[in-house]
Amino acid sequence: MKAHYWSAFVLSLGLLATTAPGETQPLEAQKAGVEIMEKEQQAFYSQGKDMKAEIRMELITADGKKRIRVLSMLRWNDPKGKDQKYFIYFREPADVRGMTFMVWKYPAKESDRWIYVPAIDLVRRIAARDARSSFVGSDFTYEDISGRNIAADTHTFLREEKLGDRDCYVIESVPKEPIEYVRRISWINKITFLPLKEEYYDVQKELTRVFTADKIEDIAAAEGGERKSFPTVSRRTMKNLKTGHRTEVTFTSVSYNVGLQDNIFTERYLRNPPERWIK
Repeated sequence: MKAHYWSAFVLSLGLLATTAPGETQPLEAQKAGVEIMEKEQQAFYSQGKDMKAEIRMELITADGKKRIRVLSMLRWNDPKGKDQKYFIYFREPADVRGMTFMVWKYPAKESDRWIYVPAIDLVRRIAARDARSSFVGSDFTYEDISGRNIAADTHTFLREEKLGDRDCYVIESVPKEPIEYVRRISWINKITFLPLKEEYYDVQKELTRVFTADKIEDIAAAEGGERKSFPTVSRRTMKNLKTGHRTEVTFTSVSYNVGLQDNIFTERYLRNPPERWIK
C-alpha cells in the first residue's frame, strides 16, 4: 500500500475511532476492517517469497498433561499472484511420524487440503466442511494453520486500543456462513500488522477460544539484493476456555526466501519429503 494512501487511511481510522456511537458509517468501518485484515494476512501468513521452519507443538490438558508434536513446515508464495502452497511434515512422536499435510491456498475460493497417513499409505482430501475441525487433536483448526479466506467474513473496524504497551486496531469478523463461532475479535498491531490476540465467541455469545501471540522475533533475510527484517510470531497459544485444553506452538529455525519452488508441492512429495528442505 503506497505511503500517501496509507497515511490518509490511518487518518480516516482516527476519525472512525473518535466518532460517537451511532455515527460511525457501517460501510466505512467495514472497508477499514477489510483493509486491515488484508495487511494482517500478509504479515502473518505471507511474508517473504517463501518460508521454512521447525515447529514444536505442545497439546496441554487442563490438569497439565502434555503431548508433543514436532513438525517441519514449508510455504511457497506464487510470485504471479496471491496463491500459496504449504507442506507440514510430522516428525515426532512415532505414531504420527511420516504424516504430511498439504495446502493449496487461493485468495478467491476455498483452499484445497490433503493429508497423507503413512500407516495405511493413504492420501485423503480434506473436505471444505472439515476445514474448521481440529488439526491433529490440537486447539487449532486446519484453517487456522494456513489462514481463513478474508472474503468468508464480514470485517468491521471497531476502535483503536492498547494491548499491553502496543497500539492495536480492533477488528470484528463475522462469518458469512454458519461455523462453530459467530464472532471473532482481533487485536492487530498497528506497526507490524501481526495479530496479537483473537477471541472467538459461540452462538450463545460466550467466549470459547483465545489466541495469543506470545513472542515476536525479527527474522532477517535477503530480498531484492538487500537484507530485510520480517517480524514473526515465533510462539503462539490457542486455548479452549470450555475444556481448559490449550495448544502452545513454538517456531524455530525460521528462514525466509530460501528458494523453494512450487513443483515440490505435489502428491509425490506428500509421501516422500524433499530431503534438501526437510532434514
